[in-house]
Amino acid sequence: MSDTRPPVTTPYPRRAITVALIVGCAFFMEGLDSTMIAVSIPAMAKSLGQTPLRLNLVIATYLLSLAVFIPVSGWIADRLGARVVFCSAVAIFTAGSALCGVASNLPVLLAMRVIQGFGGAMMTPVGRLILLRSFPRSDLVSAMNWMTIPAMIGPTAGPIVGGFVTSWFSWRAIFFLNLPVGVLGLALAIRLFENFRAPAPVRFDLRGFFICGIGLALLEVAIENLGRPLIPGMLGVAFFPAALAILAVYGWHARQRQDPVLDLALLRIRTFRIGTVTGGLCRVGLDAVPFLLPLLFQIGFGMSPVQSGLLTFASSVGAMAVRPFAGPLLRSFGFRRLLVGTAFLSAAVTAACGLLQADSAVWLIVTLVFLSGCVRSGQYLALNTVSYADMPAGLLSKGTSVAGVAQQVARGFGVAVGAALLAVIAGPTKLTVGDFRLAFFLIGLIPLVAGLGFLRLTPTDGAAVSGHVAAQRRATAA
Repeated sequence: MSDTRPPVTTPYPRRAITVALIVGCAFFMEGLDSTMIAVSIPAMAKSLGQTPLRLNLVIATYLLSLAVFIPVSGWIADRLGARVVFCSAVAIFTAGSALCGVASNLPVLLAMRVIQGFGGAMMTPVGRLILLRSFPRSDLVSAMNWMTIPAMIGPTAGPIVGGFVTSWFSWRAIFFLNLPVGVLGLALAIRLFENFRAPAPVRFDLRGFFICGIGLALLEVAIENLGRPLIPGMLGVAFFPAALAILAVYGWHARQRQDPVLDLALLRIRTFRIGTVTGGLCRVGLDAVPFLLPLLFQIGFGMSPVQSGLLTFASSVGAMAVRPFAGPLLRSFGFRRLLVGTAFLSAAVTAACGLLQADSAVWLIVTLVFLSGCVRSGQYLALNTVSYADMPAGLLSKGTSVAGVAQQVARGFGVAVGAALLAVIAGPTKLTVGDFRLAFFLIGLIPLVAGLGFLRLTPTDGAAVSGHVAAQRRATAA
C-alpha cells in the first residue's frame, strides 16, 4: 500500500515527463560516472601512486557491488516503499561519489566505490519500478521514452566531460559532478513520487542472497578479467565455471522456495523471458559498440579524446531524435516486428562501422554514429517495455530485480567481449584499423542472432502497451 500523502495533482502529461526524467537522471548519473572514470584512470593512477592497470579495480569494485546488491532491490522496495528506497539510494550514491572525490588512497577509494555501488544497485531498478507503477500500461511507452533520454546521454557524454574535467581541473572533480544532479533529483523525488509498497513483503531469502551474490560476483570478476585482465592465466578462466556452478546451485535453491531473492519463475512469462534473455544477448552486441568506437577513433584514426567524444556524442543525438517516433512505430509495427527490425538494423550499422577509414568523411562518420544511436535507442525502448508488458502488477518489483541483474551482466559482457575480441585479433602486435574492422563484423553477428530469437514473439504480445492490435482494428474498421 502507498503512504498517506495526498495524491499528486500535477496534470498527467507534465507529471509523466517530470517523473520519467527524475528516474532517467538516476541512470544519467550512473552512466556518466562510469564513463568519466574510464578516461580519468591514468590521472587517478598517477595521483594515488598506482599503475593504471591496478586502477581498473576502481571500475571492477563498483560493478561487483552492483552485481551483489541488485537482487535485493525489489524486496527492499516492497518492505520500505519505492520512494523511500529510491531517495535513500540517490543519497547514498551521491554521498559515495563525494567521498570518492576526497579519498586519500586506493583502499579508501575502493571502499567508497562499494558504497556508491550499493546506492546504484538500489537506484536504477527501483527507479524503473516506480515508473512501472506510476502509469497505466498504455502510457508506459511514453514514460520510458522520456526516461531513456538522460540514460542515453550520460554514457555518451561521459568521455567528453571526463576528459575535459580531468584535463582542466582534477580527476577528483569528476566525482563532485554528481552532487548537483543528485541533490536536485532527491528533492524532486521526495515531492513527486508515491511510496508504492507491496501489501505483505515476504521474509527475506538470506541464504539465496549469499549464494546468488557470490555467483554474480564471480561472474562479474570473470567478465571484467576477460576485457581487462587482472588475474593471470587459467586462474582467471576458472572463474567462469565456478560462477556458473554456484549460479546453478542458486537455480536449484530458487525452485525450492516460494520467495527466492531472484524469482526465476518469472521467466515463464514469454514476453519477460524474451525481453530479458534474448534482449540481454542483443544488449551484449549493442553495448560493445560505444566501447569500440572511441578506441577506433583514438587508436585507429589518431584522434584526440575530445574529437572522439564529439563524434560519439552523435549517438546521443540519434537516441533523442528517435524518441518522438517510438510510440507511433510501436503502434504501427508492434513489439515483434520492431525488435526484429532494430536488431537486424543494429547488426548492419555495427558492421558498417568496421568499414570506416581514417580518411572517411566526417559527415559519413557522424551519420553512421547517429544511426547507431537511433537503432540502439529504439531497441532499448522496446526491450524495456516488452519485458513488463504482460507481467502482473504484484510481481513488478521481483521483475525489476531479475531484469536489472540480466542487464548488468549483459553490459559487462558487451565491453568485455569487445575488449577480448580486439586482444585476440591483434595478438601481441599493435592494434590496427583492420583489427577493429574484424571486431565490428563479429560483434554485428550478436544482434543478428538475437533478432532471430525475437521472432518467437507473437504479433499480439505486449499489445496493451504498444497499442498495435487496437491500431490495426481501427484501421480495418475505417
